[in-house]
Amino acid sequence: IPGQVLELLRGVQRGSEDRKRSLGRLRWALQNEETQQKFVRLDGSIRTLTGLFTSSLADLQLEAARCLHELSHSSVPVVAEACLPVTSYLLTYLSGHSLELTELCLYTLGNLIVESEAVRKQLLPQGIIPVLASCIQSPHEAVLEGVGYVLSQLLQAKEAPTEIIPLVLDSVLPQHMLRLVCSGLKAGMGAAVEFAWCLHYIICRHKDNVVLLALGAVPALTSLLLHLASQIPQDAPEGLELLVCPVLRCLSNLLAQTGCQGQGQDGRLLVALFLILQCFLQQHPFLVQECLWLLNNLTADDPFFCSALLSLGLLPALLQLLTCSQMATVLVLTVLCNIAEQGPSQCQQLLQQPLLPRLLPLLTLPDPEAVGQCLELLHLLFLHCPEAAAAFTRQGGHQALEQHQSTPELQERAQALLGVVRQPPGDPSACQATLAAFS
Repeated sequence: IPGQVLELLRGVQRGSEDRKRSLGRLRWALQNEETQQKFVRLDGSIRTLTGLFTSSLADLQLEAARCLHELSHSSVPVVAEACLPVTSYLLTYLSGHSLELTELCLYTLGNLIVESEAVRKQLLPQGIIPVLASCIQSPHEAVLEGVGYVLSQLLQAKEAPTEIIPLVLDSVLPQHMLRLVCSGLKAGMGAAVEFAWCLHYIICRHKDNVVLLALGAVPALTSLLLHLASQIPQDAPEGLELLVCPVLRCLSNLLAQTGCQGQGQDGRLLVALFLILQCFLQQHPFLVQECLWLLNNLTADDPFFCSALLSLGLLPALLQLLTCSQMATVLVLTVLCNIAEQGPSQCQQLLQQPLLPRLLPLLTLPDPEAVGQCLELLHLLFLHCPEAAAAFTRQGGHQALEQHQSTPELQERAQALLGVVRQPPGDPSACQATLAAFS
């Protein structure tokens, strides 16, 4: 095989017969990982490919670009690092006239970025961020999708928070990313999905998102979710869940950060969330968790969304998700705690569902996190509505609590709640004792 690889290289170097055909044979051979490694070790191999890649003959240039693209698929860092001499040319040709060449260069860069920190470190001073900022303004969907791919690889790099994200935020990229995500159904789903993940990587790896907040990311993403929910179920395009997932994460993480309180207080967002939940529950259950994370961040310390969830009659739909999955159980209980923390009126509305019979089976679950969250909710209900403790006892709740007296991480809270349910109705001292155990 080494002899064959050498012969392929010589065929390309000699230029005898049909050089384009020799490049085609080389490209086919470079689909093999072992061949890739042997090729880059041959003296002059990358230099020859670079020479053809920078050729003035468009067909040779394109075929050489395809060979480099095959090399970029290698998961062996030595292959990616062998391609270091060609990165400046890959960037240069991103502003060329050939769409196919631009697309090949983008995906080659994206692949090399994944595998090699050396490549990433070389690309930054070569100006990859300004070049991508120019490319993101292309009218061509295929180019936009390629830009999204390259950016998403850069933003996932381990050095992104310190070396890459600040450069991206200082460029025009964020405003164009947000624009393309929010016009996803018109501009092209593939690019919108890539850029939505790019925004997610920035938001979750960068503490201070003033740039995105100043660009109106929260209202823009809120409007997008309202629009996407309005497409359900009649006009939902194929793969809509791939866009919904990162958009939910972006909004959820932005709302969890300081300085976002009060942004996006639109009750229609809750209705949109439940429409999305209803649509994707069966086929894409992973979205349930994403929706519930956002619902939790919306209702945490937020009287507006807690009241809206109740007044819009969405509580029954929320309670139906209690047994959807282990994570869903914990998140639904957390949202219910957010509502119960608002006080007696909200607790009364929860208890009218009726809520207590739904909580009893949850206390028998083997998951300490779910049981712990259930105990937290009972504590809030008993605190704000002492009559709930008596109702809970009548339904056999004390027996469910007794079984957790020997569970180390739960026993203190379980014993505190048992103290409440065993007290005569109307005794305030038991509630005070419960407070101490849960604080």
